[in-house]
Amino acid sequence: MNYKRVFTSLLLIVFFTAFQAEAQRKKKKKHDPEKAQTTMVEFKKVDSGMANFASKAYGYAVFPSIGKGAIGIGGAAGKGVVYEKGKVAGGVNMTQISFGFQFGGQAYSEVIFFEDAAAFERFKENELQFAAQVSAVALKSGISANAKYSDGVVVFTMAKGGLMYEASVGGQRFKFITPNKMK
Repeated sequence: MNYKRVFTSLLLIVFFTAFQAEAQRKKKKKHDPEKAQTTMVEFKKVDSGMANFASKAYGYAVFPSIGKGAIGIGGAAGKGVVYEKGKVAGGVNMTQISFGFQFGGQAYSEVIFFEDAAAFERFKENELQFAAQVSAVALKSGISANAKYSDGVVVFTMAKGGLMYEASVGGQRFKFITPNKMK
């Protein structure tokens, strides 16, 4: 009898979390190059080595704000701007659903650097999805000096607010938006 209640409760949590993540994704947020540039300036203030990553990378994606929330099952969503050789190449939508021990909510910024054209093309073709074990480098002064590319990609995050027990980027999925479809 208790198993039915637990199962029903978990099912309701899954439904609620998925609904919240989808609602966040569909909000009328724009793929805003101005906010993306401001976010890059903030990253460079915290760690001046980020300028070196940006200048040497083939391309990068900047997410000014990603919202994430969880009670056992979590969801996250955000919109960003993609740059190829320093110029706007399009927009990107990110979604994430995660399972496991996690609780809370947070907002953070994220930058993904692409080492070469092959990694960048995988991203543009929507073939990049972070595996469960992938985690981001939490930005603090000097941290970028030791960061290494893995499979042509390196990810940095910077907390904006909130408190959450869990900080992985595993399970993130991306959808590249061509420049003419950016809103």
